[in-house]
Amino acid sequence: MGSKNKLKRFKENETFDNVFQPTRDELTSGNYKLKGKWRHEVFKNENPLVLELGCGKGEYTVGLAQSYPNKNFIGIDIKGARFWRGAKTAIEEGITNAAFVRTQIELIEFAFDENEVDEIWITFPDPQIKYKRTKHRLTNLQFLERYKKILKPNGLMHLKTDSEFMHGYTLGLLHGLDYEVLYANHNVYKLEGSPEEVTQIQTFYENQYLEKDKAITYIRFKIN
Repeated sequence: MGSKNKLKRFKENETFDNVFQPTRDELTSGNYKLKGKWRHEVFKNENPLVLELGCGKGEYTVGLAQSYPNKNFIGIDIKGARFWRGAKTAIEEGITNAAFVRTQIELIEFAFDENEVDEIWITFPDPQIKYKRTKHRLTNLQFLERYKKILKPNGLMHLKTDSEFMHGYTLGLLHGLDYEVLYANHNVYKLEGSPEEVTQIQTFYENQYLEKDKAITYIRFKIN
């Protein structure tokens, strides 16, 4: 993507009612204006709040919002030029239960209050295989602790990935911590009985993986 295109998208994001771009200082001050108020201030309802972390182009956030109109969905990514597509689609199609936040995922506990979130989706994250990169792996212990702070006591976690490494690493960690694994599948498109919300929405890259016959894995679990 050219720099002119990126600048155009950044400027357009600023005009979207469904895009929020708090500064790092706004968040870490502990007084972010929407913390604890997302349902009331943004969505104007009391429906369950669901996050998608590392939402990319926002395809999953928008897809889930279309499929589940009685839930509120927020896609989170640091790359605003990417989720511009999802935000624009939501506006064009009148999808009022989808929003996007531009921030780093490690700041998530500053953007949301304790027990504010009902579910968290992590879709196709970078597995960060190299040892030096493990601190950025979105299902490591440090990130799980962050999620635990904002999830409701029975809140659900979802991990959908094309990385067998990420799937195995996460399962091993969850079992080691004695967290509740509700469902785990090494190939959601080949085995019968896969949850509908996992197979009915396919991102651009996911379609590419499937064309190459690459297995897509999924885990649903609780961390509280």
